[in-house]
Amino acid sequence: MIGAGIGGLTAALALMRRGFEVQVLEQARELGEVGAGVQISPNGNRVLAHLGLADAVGRVAAEPAGKRVRLWDTGQTWNLFDLGATSRERYGFPYLTLHRADLHQVLADAVRAMRPDAIRTNIRIERVEQRGDEVVIEAGGQAVATADVVVGADGVHSQVRQCLIGEDRPEFSGIIAWRGVIDAERLPERLREPYGYNWVGPGRHVIHYPLRSGTLYNFVGAVEQQGWEVESWSAQGSVEECLADFAGWHEDVHTLIRTLRTPYRWALMGRETLKQWSFGRITLLGDACHPTLPFLAQGAVMALEDGLVLARCLEA
Repeated sequence: MIGAGIGGLTAALALMRRGFEVQVLEQARELGEVGAGVQISPNGNRVLAHLGLADAVGRVAAEPAGKRVRLWDTGQTWNLFDLGATSRERYGFPYLTLHRADLHQVLADAVRAMRPDAIRTNIRIERVEQRGDEVVIEAGGQAVATADVVVGADGVHSQVRQCLIGEDRPEFSGIIAWRGVIDAERLPERLREPYGYNWVGPGRHVIHYPLRSGTLYNFVGAVEQQGWEVESWSAQGSVEECLADFAGWHEDVHTLIRTLRTPYRWALMGRETLKQWSFGRITLLGDACHPTLPFLAQGAVMALEDGLVLARCLEA
């Protein structure tokens, strides 16, 4: 497994639970707190429950009572749909919102509980090559591992994908996104309700929802504009720049922005759909093969589903 993100760890855990010997190679020096909020709808929580992680995830998640829409200038509010008990009754599983780092930690802990040395960090792979009935993985100019099957779960900038099909050509969507987390204690009571909110306005929208049992809130603001094409979650902006992008918006939106710990911004890039993502004994999953723009809250969920389905296919 190349990449110890959500998809890679899910696939590793699902495979290990089926008796496969799995090694996960990760380029980061250590697994740390990266990213912000993710929404895990019932189809994703079905996967986590199958892997025996429902209780562990529940302890670090928030469970919104529903989704609401608010108008950008007046703040007018209406219900979009119910979650909470309604989700559990209708689908059999909850709709949860989590800090990405919390979900990632649950998955990493579960993998290491099965095999403490399953995850090897600080390995930036350079090449994967199928040689007969094995795949050779190279890093630092030398072979670092061989395997019967290699899965590229190394994200939107996948090195495995590059080895298989060459450089991709992302195109700027014309939308940039602000993101960050907010300490709930800094917010007024009216902005700490247990709901997910979608603010809608001309050329922009804002999403915020609770994390960690409501002690944190996630913030995402999407802006249609040109001139910023940096595809990085770690490009830091400023509160003043974010406020300027939402000038004239309701004071509640400005309150959210002013209480951000650190606002980050990134350019949303589109990519052509791959016609194929398995080549012999090498395949891809998650953002490495089907990256999405963050508008339907299914990117992390699809990585979870990929990991479990791949394990079922290999078992079969």
